[in-house]
Amino acid sequence: MAQVLSLTATLCAAETHKASSKPLKLAKTSRETKTKTPIYNPRKGSGSSFNKIRKQNLEVSPHRAVSAVRLMRIELGGAFADLLNEKGKGSGDNEMGYVERTLGFRTRELEDRDLRLVTDIVGGTIRWRRYLDYLICSICHDDSTFRHMEPLLVQILRIGFYEIIKLDMPHYAVVDENVRLAKVALRPGAGNMVNGILRKLALLKESNTLPLPKVEGDERAQARALAILHSHPVWMVRRWTKYIGQEEAIKLMTWNNSDPSFSLRANSAKGVSRADLVMQLNSLKVPHELSLHLDDFVRIQTGMQIVIQAGLLKEGLCSVQDESAGMVVSVVNPQPGDRIIDCCAAPGGKTLYIASQLSGQGMVSAIDINKGRLRILKETAKLHQVDGVITTIHSDLRIVAEKNPVKGDKVLLDAPCSGLGVLSKRADLRWNRKLEDMEQLKNLQDELLDAASILVNPGGVLIYSTCSIDPEENEERVASFLLRHPEFSVDPVDRYVPPDFVTEHGFYSSNPVKHVLDGAFAARLVRAS
Repeated sequence: MAQVLSLTATLCAAETHKASSKPLKLAKTSRETKTKTPIYNPRKGSGSSFNKIRKQNLEVSPHRAVSAVRLMRIELGGAFADLLNEKGKGSGDNEMGYVERTLGFRTRELEDRDLRLVTDIVGGTIRWRRYLDYLICSICHDDSTFRHMEPLLVQILRIGFYEIIKLDMPHYAVVDENVRLAKVALRPGAGNMVNGILRKLALLKESNTLPLPKVEGDERAQARALAILHSHPVWMVRRWTKYIGQEEAIKLMTWNNSDPSFSLRANSAKGVSRADLVMQLNSLKVPHELSLHLDDFVRIQTGMQIVIQAGLLKEGLCSVQDESAGMVVSVVNPQPGDRIIDCCAAPGGKTLYIASQLSGQGMVSAIDINKGRLRILKETAKLHQVDGVITTIHSDLRIVAEKNPVKGDKVLLDAPCSGLGVLSKRADLRWNRKLEDMEQLKNLQDELLDAASILVNPGGVLIYSTCSIDPEENEERVASFLLRHPEFSVDPVDRYVPPDFVTEHGFYSSNPVKHVLDGAFAARLVRAS
């Protein structure tokens, strides 16, 4: 759920609809990250006087230094693919602090253009990691050489490869800048290696002879080749090919690798209309287009940093929320006077949107196991002027259901899921998921559905939603639930969302390729009176 106060909940999570990975073990990356080699390896003989000299280096490209350090932090589990802090400001100072602590020096300060480049390079390098690593290994002619490279050296090479292959930056500039970073941050020999590898890449690209795999052979071989060419885990390629066919799987991966667009929701509870928001965007010269599906939403492809720096989020005038998530709220159909329970509420995007629809009448009980994120939800609710209709409950949903302190006419379970519908926004998520996660998630989803059903009043509605496009997390979970709970039946969603989003079984489903939105799912399940 999109949240206005943290980038984890705006650009990075960007309405991930509980694409949770916390209860699950993270998948190993393509390289072994548990290396004994230090992240920063100063030259031999360096002492305190040398470190003082190195405190600031104006020759090193700031956006490349920040990108390399951030990529290491992401891969080692210490950061997200964002560059904004919880106050909605560019975190250039914070990033330069990480550079200094990791590399031993600072560069010149980051300008707005640098921040945009970092966002582009970090997100793109993460998305294309498998593809980039394949090319690096091919040019090195030795997988062992690549596996034993220092983490920083690997990130510098990935950045250089991404800049040359995907950003079409001038080869001479990419080589020069990344060689300089390797020499200063590591040692001259590392710079020489970067120089040789990047120059070889440039020659191969110019001659159109990049060593890429061919999509041929049996299904496994084709999946492996496609996984490299489109930079996804093999298991995802095989799974999507199984369910939607190879052609559609390629289209989906192409979408996942594209630059994400974002939607802004005007905060009607604070008296802000979409027309007001459009006027603000026009004054900021941020290109935008109106949502075709939701009256409060505006879509932007670029200019998010401008929106944030202008204070629109910080002042509560709007929220970052994908239209696919907004239509889940449409499926809930909140009305003034309703008693609604949001079972896995934090960080609160849907909770806030639901509350804004109540016109100050009714109540939303927001349950979540994460106390810190509930606190943020409460603060944001006050900012959005909907705190009068939101009550937070810090608890595991399964425990709440046992104690049964609350009942609702409408109960939303926005369940923890794989997040396979939001991979364009969550650049790192594809590498943090493994096939084994799916079974764990399905078991958890079943448990949470059973618990949520206890909270539904007779004649009330249970809404089950995910940000996944996987039928095993969506339709199959609903079918399994209905077998266990015959007192519930499907209420078709055709009264609440446009026909193009209604499946043959009466569920809501958004498809990234078809609808140019995040992938999402929702089902309305009515309890017998």
